Formats: sequence, C-alpha cells, structure tokens
Amino acid sequence: MSYADFITLLFAVFVTLYAMSQTDKKKVEEVAASYRSAFGITAGMTAGKPQVLPNTNALPIPSMKEQPKAPGEAKSKGKGSAGIMAGAKEFKAMLITLEKHLVASKAQDKVTLDISTRGLVISLKEAGFFDSGSAVVKPAAFDILTDIGEMLQPYDNEISFEGHTDNMPIHSATFQSNWELSTARATGLARHFMDRLGMHPDKISITGYGEYRPIAENITEAGRRQNRRVDLVVLAAAPEKIEELHPAQPPSPLPKVPF
Repeated sequence: MSYADFITLLFAVFVTLYAMSQTDKKKVEEVAASYRSAFGITAGMTAGKPQVLPNTNALPIPSMKEQPKAPGEAKSKGKGSAGIMAGAKEFKAMLITLEKHLVASKAQDKVTLDISTRGLVISLKEAGFFDSGSAVVKPAAFDILTDIGEMLQPYDNEISFEGHTDNMPIHSATFQSNWELSTARATGLARHFMDRLGMHPDKISITGYGEYRPIAENITEAGRRQNRRVDLVVLAAAPEKIEELHPAQPPSPLPKVPF
C-alpha cells in the first residue's frame, strides 16, 4: 500500500508540473479544482492570493554620489597632512634644496633666500615674476613657483606674502599708488599658490608694504631693482628659537641720574 501511495503522489506531482508548464490558465484552474475536491476543500474556501505587506520602516538607498566637502575639509592635502612645523633645522634644509633647484633651472638671479628671526624668507624679484607695473604672474615663472610649493607642502607653517616696491611713483588706470601695486602682486602670488598648487588658505596672509620697507637704497637702479619684490616668509612657530641663531645684543647702559 505504501508503494502504491508513493506512485500515486509521484504521478500527481508530474501532472501538476505539466499543468504549470502550460500557459492555458483554464487547465491550471481545472487541475487546482480537482485537487481541492480531492482534499475536501469546498468552493467557498478558495485560497486568497498572497499579498506583499508594505514595510513602512524601509529607508531609501543612500546615494553613492560623492557629497561636497565642507570648506574646512576641502583640499586637506594642501595643509600639511602630518601637522609638521618647520623650525631652524628644516629652514636650512629647505634653503639648500631650493638653492639646488634654482641653480639647476638657472634661476638663481630671480630668487633670494635668507633665514631671519621670523623664519625662512624667499624673496621673489620683480624681473623674474612680473612685468613692470603689472601684478600678473609670468607663465615662465610657474616652474619655479611649483618647486617652492612642493617644498612647502609637507609643513603647516603659516606663510606671509609681502609685496614691496621702489619709491618711484606710479599712476595708472589699475594702480593709483605703490600700495595697490605691492598688495596686488602679493595677492596674485598667494592666489597662484592656492589655486594651482593646492595651498590651504588658512596658512596664508597677504600684506602690501609699498615703498616703505626697502632693503637697498633707492638712489640707484640696482637698489630699486632689489626693492621691487614679493617676499614669501615661512613663519617660524617659535621665533625665539630662531632668534638664538643670532648673537644677542648687549643691553644699553642706563643713564646716571644725579641726586
């Protein structure tokens, strides 16, 4: 009897599979009705269609599109990623490295390097970076600026862009005085370092001194040529440590007060 039941059920399975494989819905309904009748299911007890319950807790799939970064997070690479602050030792190493780059590119007459109590001073002369009376950076100077930017990239020191001119008056449609010219040149170089070299804006300050901080006499053309410059000052985090490189000045004696 068990074998006969097994054969019967197996036959029923094949019949069901055959019926399901046919596209004739009428035959499928007839097979389903015969099963209901065989198992004693009345016509009023028809099985309902399965329904999909709505999931009110479903959340939308997040977009894979890169979200815009906050202003403080943008170009994080431009600000020294390791948080390294250059000191006297690093300033000397940077000076030597930059001198080698300048000699290799035959641009040593366009840049002057010095280490002061404020930090590393990279003085960019007008002739190598600007036309006379202009604040537009020459494209020929881009390679030198790239070398400087790559050298400064690992460090978090603040950088001061300071424009200077000679004492020759300027009156043009663009610049009314040397104040405007010196400030515009410092701003142009700072903008170049930010836009093209990825330097972070919070490391940068801009100053225009005009003709009032000369490093040479303005009575000769050679002296005026030295004064027309933009200084990039890599500021030391602790100026007092840099100051130890220079001999201290003895205090002046106090005047005697008669009694």
